[in-house]
Amino acid sequence: MHPMLQRLDEIAAHVATRDDTIALLGLGSAGAQRGRLDDHSDLDLLLVVADGATSRYAGDPGWLAGTVPVVWSFAHERHGRKALLADGILVEYGVVTVAELRRVPFRGARPVWRRADAPPGLTESDAPVPRPPFDTVEFHLNEALANLYVGLHRDLRGEHLSAARFIQGHAVDRVIALLRLNEGEPPYRDVFDDSRRVERTYPPEVLPLAGMVPGYHGNPAAARVILDWLGARFRVAVPIRAAIEALL
Repeated sequence: MHPMLQRLDEIAAHVATRDDTIALLGLGSAGAQRGRLDDHSDLDLLLVVADGATSRYAGDPGWLAGTVPVVWSFAHERHGRKALLADGILVEYGVVTVAELRRVPFRGARPVWRRADAPPGLTESDAPVPRPPFDTVEFHLNEALANLYVGLHRDLRGEHLSAARFIQGHAVDRVIALLRLNEGEPPYRDVFDDSRRVERTYPPEVLPLAGMVPGYHGNPAAARVILDWLGARFRVAVPIRAAIEALL
């Protein structure tokens, strides 16, 4: 068994001894997609508790300890924390009641432990996954072009960091979305972050990330690579292409 899963089982065994816990769910590489787990993974967990117990577990990560102490932690959301265990495993967890579970957006949960009388349906959420307004080729193509245009203007203004986020961040996200729509769903897709594992899915000749994400001083070069990539694969409207070319 992978040490990460062994640690998870130890946490679950400790949780099972408590009267106010209902289930421990693994997410991401600790969930239904365990095939992607490796030595660089963290543990994403949802702890389902009885009514009135949320603050107790969200405020104190001691329940994670088991055989390995927690050496550092902080609250990263209202009912969630990130905690580093002494063996180097980073745990990110949220604490919810059964009623709240349906309102938390997640996918691919795996029950690591659950009480025998736990209600059914704990592994799926009714909350929608956050998505852009339109998940279409037309939207992602034109949004990428708009990102390049705004980003280049900010770069010329001297706002290189903001420009990098538009060009090397937002526009590249749209490029990845275009690949997903054109080439099908990638294996082990993270529905909350399309950038995960793209290097394994698309070779450099398909997705030239080194050219698209060259760094702080590389915004014009990145914009050129992205614009050429889009132009080689899609029909780019002449007015916006000309406007971007003028900035380049």
